[in-house]
Amino acid sequence: MQDPASTDPVTQALGDLISRHAGRLTDADTRLLDVLVQDPVRAAMENGKDVSFRAGVHPASAVRLARRLGFKGYPEFKSFLQASLIEGGTDFESPAARMAARLVRAEEGGLLASLIDSEIAALNLVRSHVSDQDIRAFSSTLAGARRVHVFGRGHSAALSALIALRLNRSGYDTVDLGSQMHQLPEALERLAPGDVLWLLAFRRASPLVNDLSRLAGARGVSVLALTDLQGIRIDPAPRHQIAVSRGQPGESQSLVVPMTIANAVILDLAAIDDGRSIRALNGFRSFRSASGLPPALL
Repeated sequence: MQDPASTDPVTQALGDLISRHAGRLTDADTRLLDVLVQDPVRAAMENGKDVSFRAGVHPASAVRLARRLGFKGYPEFKSFLQASLIEGGTDFESPAARMAARLVRAEEGGLLASLIDSEIAALNLVRSHVSDQDIRAFSSTLAGARRVHVFGRGHSAALSALIALRLNRSGYDTVDLGSQMHQLPEALERLAPGDVLWLLAFRRASPLVNDLSRLAGARGVSVLALTDLQGIRIDPAPRHQIAVSRGQPGESQSLVVPMTIANAVILDLAAIDDGRSIRALNGFRSFRSASGLPPALL
């Protein structure tokens, strides 16, 4: 049987059970536990019949294992594994584990309802963690920018593109660096004093994010960072940073929270830029009406 030592909460839970009941385990139990430890996330999602099939033992073996470990049956054992999955205290590095934990939570009240509740809870946390002064620090920095460069990778790339689109339509020369990875050195060569670099970092700050922050500082560029609580270590530190949770461990970690903050920044920018955003939006609307271009291009 494989060594169950691991930081994974399901594997830890299995390891504790194995240690307590090692003297009672049969060869079939050992084969089942090997399968469970090899893929603890899958173990928390499958029924006893499926686990037995993968272990090559009789379907009833999973039930007998559960009882030897102190449970009434396999469903109770599975519930124990699922509780370990979603109550580990930290979110998972593995995307599969994160999704599995959210599916387990969804079983309690329905998938859509679970996602909605998760988003509402995360948004409510924003009220106590982000102030109007935080929003104004971002918007006032953007208002004086010569050019704005926005960078996000992974899930944050979608938000990076949206921010760049909205700022451009509001009359601010904005570059979405995340969409120019194939020409990133050429795009970065344009960084100059008076520019603003807006970084998005979720779950962690990648080495590239830190590299961009250092390069921006060396070129006299102001750096803004919008991160979740797991992506807060950016070196050197940004001029202004908003760090807020996108959800508790095992809950949805969507873009709703950072998108709401970005929308608030852009709205506040329109409130302080002496009509620049409003004029640009009206001008773009007039252009769309008179251009004759297909709507799909606009």
